[in-house]
Amino acid sequence: MKPISVGEFAEACGGSIHGVEPFRMIAGFALDSREVKTGDLFLAIKGATHDGHYFVQQAAEAGATAALVEHPVDVPHILVKNLVNALAKFAAWRRASFEGPVIGITGSNGKTTTKEMTAAAVSTLGPVLKSPANKNTEYTSPLVWEDAEGKAVAVVEMAMRGFGQIAHLAAFAKPTIGVVTCIGTAHIEKVGSREGIFKAKAELLSSLPRRGTAVIWREDDFWADLCDRSHAKVRSFGFSQEAECRVVGYRALSWDACLVRISLDGQVGEVKLSALGRHQARNAAAAVLAAHSAGVDVRVAIECLESAQLPPLRLEVVQKAHATVILDTYNASPDSTVAAIQAVSEVPCSGRRIAVLGEMKELGDFTESGHRLVGKALAASPIELVLLTGGPTRFIADEATMAGYPARNIVSDADLDISHVREFLKQLEPGDVALVKGSRALGLERALEEPA
Repeated sequence: MKPISVGEFAEACGGSIHGVEPFRMIAGFALDSREVKTGDLFLAIKGATHDGHYFVQQAAEAGATAALVEHPVDVPHILVKNLVNALAKFAAWRRASFEGPVIGITGSNGKTTTKEMTAAAVSTLGPVLKSPANKNTEYTSPLVWEDAEGKAVAVVEMAMRGFGQIAHLAAFAKPTIGVVTCIGTAHIEKVGSREGIFKAKAELLSSLPRRGTAVIWREDDFWADLCDRSHAKVRSFGFSQEAECRVVGYRALSWDACLVRISLDGQVGEVKLSALGRHQARNAAAAVLAAHSAGVDVRVAIECLESAQLPPLRLEVVQKAHATVILDTYNASPDSTVAAIQAVSEVPCSGRRIAVLGEMKELGDFTESGHRLVGKALAASPIELVLLTGGPTRFIADEATMAGYPARNIVSDADLDISHVREFLKQLEPGDVALVKGSRALGLERALEEPA
């Protein structure tokens, strides 16, 4: 980021300075006192289990220039009434001088992957400002704008943890193009239903200017409702004939690559993606349409997709003792788990297909039906052996066996035991492929680590 003085930051966020000279420079931001670097501004965030105000002394000792706080503390600080609002004001100040297109991306699944693909697709417009990793919350999304200077186009990811959050993020990001990847079931517990997810995600579309563009999945169950929420021009992507930007060809090449053909505006292009799954082809179509809406030539946008740096733990290929492990543990919802099962069913396999499926959290009243959807997909797949871990996975087992999956091929653990998962994976033989999929909180990737 371009260094900013304490005085400039305090003025931008509406704070008052205490115990530090206004001309002192802020070199960066830190949300964790253990990660503070010299010159950082430490954000004293009040979380569900920890309050950053108790760690301001540690931050100061680590070299923080000051702390951003909501009540006075005994170290140099900038005092604000509300930290979330203060960060939003800072981001809005940075955004005000940004003249390029801003592409906001939300959806139940595929946000980060679509963000990376979109950033690659618009790269010919000039330097791209994009959300690093998954900085997409009310605390981290504003900080994306610290690096706005000199950038030609912005691609920002927007998460939903309840009603009003995306509206809050859009209020300072002011997207000119809005992408909704899909209305699924991820985090459904926070808003009660898929209708609630639709309303929360549609906040992005409602924020678009009339001269902006809404990019929506044509086959989404909420397609018509999403269109109604947009004041801007609506464009569609998908596999169907009705989609404007259409996936007209898909072929799995290997466990970590596929070939996708996309048609838009009378032009057809083909690209090799470093990813597997038809859902990735759909994400690619969304990225191409967003880039085209920003002014990129169709064929150029498609070609640039090949350079996308896709995030880890999403159908990530790990070789283990001559077998292949497909690690998809960044998070899990019924939609993404079904997509992962379908993806690992597409590539020819000389050995067995095996799976470790962990429970899917934050589904609320959708817990049973969501896990049953996965059970149906499991029964229809060529997966020969599965370990289910976590109480709600009993619904996966029940639905799969009712659909004809052999009960003898199911191993069930009511509670997560990483050592058991590790032992289960030890049975992999040369040529076998194992899918490991579960919610982020489970940390199933630990099963690939050697025990201490």
